[in-house]
Amino acid sequence: MSALGGRSILLTGASQGIGRALALELAGRQARLMLAARDLPALEQVAAECRERGAEARVVRCDVAEQAQCRAAVEAAVQAFGGLDVLVNNAGIGMMARFDEVADLAPYERVMRVNYLGCVYLTHYALPELKKSRGRIAVVASLAGLTGVPTRTAYAASKHAVFGFFDSLRIELRASGVTVTLLAPDFVVSEIHRRALGPDGRPLGQSPMQESKIMTTEACAARIARALEARERLVVMSPRGRVGRFVRLLFPGLIDRIAEKAVREGR
Repeated sequence: MSALGGRSILLTGASQGIGRALALELAGRQARLMLAARDLPALEQVAAECRERGAEARVVRCDVAEQAQCRAAVEAAVQAFGGLDVLVNNAGIGMMARFDEVADLAPYERVMRVNYLGCVYLTHYALPELKKSRGRIAVVASLAGLTGVPTRTAYAASKHAVFGFFDSLRIELRASGVTVTLLAPDFVVSEIHRRALGPDGRPLGQSPMQESKIMTTEACAARIARALEARERLVVMSPRGRVGRFVRLLFPGLIDRIAEKAVREGR
């Protein structure tokens, strides 16, 4: 049996993209799932698919940018399962725009609230239960949290904040038995690209990515599940990401050019 079998898991952003794929992956491992997102009908559909795989799955509506809703989502999971073993902070929002083309800075605040503060809120309310279960925290961050990416100033900043927070929290929790897994996917086929905010603060409506050339959500979800099982510290999900972490120390300008080329080519 999987190390996640029978474990109670709160998964955010579960209605689409990586979150949906991960819900189905965890269902196959017989986890007990509380699925959270803003789109309740879509969540119900994902939950039904999870149940078809033999898993217990429930849903709760949650906008992670709202602190009270984060608290309610954790409370719903604890009430449903009698405790909490795993928190997966996955919900996120993207933004693609050159900074000098942005007129209104409000989207920067929205991106930070969703991608960073949403993780902080959920972790704050989940932590007492996770300490009881000596549980796991996982955070779907991004390779953009480890390096700069052009046209991703808001997104990369929020993911850098995520890395800083959870790397620090990991040290604080060292004696508690609670582990922290940071996940850094490269580009993944996901609705986040189509829903990303443009320079005017409105969703782009289409993806600039060459989706046939980037990681699938299913492959990403399988790797996340393995990392959760093994309580891995950090997972960088592409060869260029793994190599780039070390090359950047010696040749930072080269990494800048690689990031610029990756965005330009959408792969």
